[in-house]
Amino acid sequence: MSKTEELKKIKDEVIKISGDLADLRKKEKYFPVIGEGSHDASIIFIGEAPGENEAKTGRPFVGRAGKFLDELLASVGIPREEVYITNIVKDRPPKNRDPFPEEIALYAPFMDRQIEIIKPKVIATLGRFSMQYVMNRYSLDWELGPISNLHGKVFDTEIEGQKVKVVPLFHPAAAIYNQHLKSTLIEDFKVLKTLI
Repeated sequence: MSKTEELKKIKDEVIKISGDLADLRKKEKYFPVIGEGSHDASIIFIGEAPGENEAKTGRPFVGRAGKFLDELLASVGIPREEVYITNIVKDRPPKNRDPFPEEIALYAPFMDRQIEIIKPKVIATLGRFSMQYVMNRYSLDWELGPISNLHGKVFDTEIEGQKVKVVPLFHPAAAIYNQHLKSTLIEDFKVLKTLI
């Protein structure tokens, strides 16, 4: 099975899922947000959950945070089409609230499979929820701390025998509300460029 077919299988499974967020998606006529980008990406970006713009379009990072993510990628010369962008949770939590632990537990196995299919060299986590999940999942739990201490640092791990670098980053939305984080994110993105 090709990577495209395997990723399509994940999409088909997410569409059929049931639970509070999936039921809300169907009621609101939203889309699940599975992910998009290159299936051979060197970098996979992982956010926490889609917002309203994303749920309306079925695409990750298309609102204000997405525009800033595009600017960050452009600032280091990485085309958006060459990376893969997804979230842990594939359906929008109401009012953009933080995802609950049971929601992360339900959706995260789909993201784990996306990582295994794409086989990135770098996993860039966007925000504390994806940072905590990825670092716990891939044997970096002993390195965990506040995102304010870990952002822009590079952690080495292995996934299915392949070396992978994990780079925690602030969520681009945080820079919209906190201007000093903008320059921090711009600097942290320079680290990504050195890893591919």
